[in-house]
Amino acid sequence: MRPRLTLINRDYTRLWIGQAVSSVGDAVFSTTLVLWVATVLAKDQSWAPLAVSGIVMASGVAVLVVGPLAGVFVDRWDKRTTMLRTEVLRGGLVAVLAAVTFLPAGTLPTGVWLALIYATVLLLHAAGQFFSPARFAVLADLVTGDADRARAAGIGQATAETAWIVGPPLAAPLLFTAGLQWALLLNGLTYAVSYAAIRAIGVRAPGAGPARPGEAQKPAERRKGALRREFTDGLRFFAGSRFLVALLLLAVIGQFGVGTLGTLNVFFATDNLNADAHLYGYLGMAMGAGGIVGALCGGRMVQWLGARRTTWTGLLVSGVLLVAYSRQTGFLGGVALLFVFTVPLTMLNTAMSPLLLAAAPPDYRGRVMAVFYPVTRLASMLSAALSGWLAGSVLHDVGGSLGGLRFGPVDTIIAASGLIVVLAGFFAMAALPGRQGSSHGDSRPETGPQTRPQTRPQIRPQTPPKSRQKTRPFAHGRLTRKRTGMPDPGTADPEPTESEDIEVVAHNDDEELSACVINRSNDL
Repeated sequence: MRPRLTLINRDYTRLWIGQAVSSVGDAVFSTTLVLWVATVLAKDQSWAPLAVSGIVMASGVAVLVVGPLAGVFVDRWDKRTTMLRTEVLRGGLVAVLAAVTFLPAGTLPTGVWLALIYATVLLLHAAGQFFSPARFAVLADLVTGDADRARAAGIGQATAETAWIVGPPLAAPLLFTAGLQWALLLNGLTYAVSYAAIRAIGVRAPGAGPARPGEAQKPAERRKGALRREFTDGLRFFAGSRFLVALLLLAVIGQFGVGTLGTLNVFFATDNLNADAHLYGYLGMAMGAGGIVGALCGGRMVQWLGARRTTWTGLLVSGVLLVAYSRQTGFLGGVALLFVFTVPLTMLNTAMSPLLLAAAPPDYRGRVMAVFYPVTRLASMLSAALSGWLAGSVLHDVGGSLGGLRFGPVDTIIAASGLIVVLAGFFAMAALPGRQGSSHGDSRPETGPQTRPQTRPQIRPQTPPKSRQKTRPFAHGRLTRKRTGMPDPGTADPEPTESEDIEVVAHNDDEELSACVINRSNDL
């Protein structure tokens, strides 16, 4: 019988505790740096906004430059060891910055302080590019049942949302009462908690258990292989999978639609909702609360509808709600609708995560995530820049009324973003069709060229009972990849074949999957 305080299993519970504490520490750290730069280091300076934006740029550079290459090394290395070493590195970086802040005020010029902060943020996020794919792979080993994977996806999303509700309110009191150094040391201690939790989990070592044909020499072969060859091999594998490419397109399109809120929502609150600027924080709280509800309900929704149907349904509903939000003129109505909008959006993340992991075999998980996350992050950055440029220049003077509805530049852009999300939903409906005749409403990815089809006519007549195994995802002995080891990226898609028929329920990022496929904000 499972202990009452255990989530899914003991190892997952330990990992979750460590990551929950670390996530709160990251939220406190990011908020503290922004507040300190804006209110202390660059106080009353005209270049203060530029100094704050440098923190965001430093994190973005780490994701875009280090992320794609990190996946190659994560696929080579032991995943648990990678997580432990990155936590040590990140804790050490924060400790060094905290030690420097104990120097007397005025010891270092402002430019040196900014350089230290940017370098620390860059290195922290660079280390995170190794940690996230490694955690992604470890979760797949710790959580094996489809129903439990759905729960893990929801728990991960809810934890991330809660961290960004709890963390920022703690940052300001710590900074202005205890001081910057103590706020930084708190984040360093959270990395120590995460390290202890990761050490306590048990993950099957690479090569443990029965090896599949053709896999025994893969680690040695990887060590001999060149970095460029493995990197291009991962890109070729990703590009050769129609299913992975379809998921990436969905995430990018959705990111362009949703990313505008991160840039324009503050202007929408003051201009369209007629709210005072100090009430803007309540919109963020509404999105956080909606994210928690959506994350907790997402696993159950995936079990009911299936991952694919939940994906395109979430896109359609989110898009329609975003368009409705753009037409709001009252603050309370805007808060309520923003809460409702975030619920299916978070369910969408819960649904897309298992599809991504199901399409990525273990030997390619690091590189698949190393392609997926940087591209979606780039889409988020481009969406924020594009929406700001449109609102500030091209559509700045747009305004009027149509059919009794008044519109301006900001609400027009948000409404257009909602329509983009709706279009992404229709694309998902076509690219991720549900399996006919399934009681779960799920489907398998479109099958690429395989070597098995010739054997199917012989198997089905001789062993009719096996047809029932199609309702048992990943039944033992039915994975076709064990015949050839790692799929050839140039000849086969990574999607499961009919013999590895799946009801993909969930495998979860953080952004944090858990990799968060569609980010709803530009959090640091």
